[in-house]
Amino acid sequence: MARMRTIAERAQVLLGTAVVATTPIAGGDVSNATRLRLSDGSNALIKTRPHAPPGLFEAEAWGLRWLRVPGGVAVPDVLGVSEDCIIVSWVEPGRPTVDAAEDFAQAMARTHASDPGGFGAARNGYIATLPLPNKPESTWAAFYVNRRLLPYLRLARDRHALSDLAARDIETVMHRIEEFCDPAPPPARIHGDLWSGNLVWAAGGPAHVIDPAAHGGHPETDLAMLSLFGAPHLSRLLDAYEEAASLSSDWRHRIPLHQLHPLLVHAAIFGGTYGGRAGSAARELLEGPLDP
Repeated sequence: MARMRTIAERAQVLLGTAVVATTPIAGGDVSNATRLRLSDGSNALIKTRPHAPPGLFEAEAWGLRWLRVPGGVAVPDVLGVSEDCIIVSWVEPGRPTVDAAEDFAQAMARTHASDPGGFGAARNGYIATLPLPNKPESTWAAFYVNRRLLPYLRLARDRHALSDLAARDIETVMHRIEEFCDPAPPPARIHGDLWSGNLVWAAGGPAHVIDPAAHGGHPETDLAMLSLFGAPHLSRLLDAYEEAASLSSDWRHRIPLHQLHPLLVHAAIFGGTYGGRAGSAARELLEGPLDP
């Protein structure tokens, strides 16, 4: 009860509005989530984490605001942010439908088409609790190798979450990256960590994205992340995206390439089988030449 009072008091300071009720929300590996009922009858969500890494919530707020473009994916409004918490508008969860998946795919295509200004971002961020370097590079290949693969390959090896064979295969893919990626893709405004848990299917409204690792990247990265852990109506979602956006015919062959980064992140954080899965993704690329 004391903790709930503390959260309510913290929210009231940031919002300038009285909090009349709090309800803990289950789930979430990074932060504690609490639903707030405000005195004006609206609801909000506050996320807190003891001893949060510096700038964790500020980076999340920046990413949510940066992803908001006309006609693009829906994101919660950022209502308040500080070093120890973030408060966003409440999204009432609903059941995913085929129509909602199609609408989301079309909105995501519009978000991706919004020019981010280059590969990278104006500030570094986080993916889960790991620092996410976003220093821009002139090409996607250079950005992906230097900012998305190399740091997490090193971290996974340091934490003994990756076999020597898997590491060698991933290093080979990095050295031969030009063989596996588009020759000159334009930068896209992407979420960067779009697994199904970061997609809220709203009741009576559009699906919202949360917890971004936002940056200028490749649209196939978001599609590959959705495919990695599954999402409701995934097949129709991907087909609808293809109908709305311009994708090369062989984009599905590159899914293992884009999944290397999240698999390395998971290996570094959770260990388990993720290191082996990262090695398998690299081996699939090396042993399976793209169709002409």
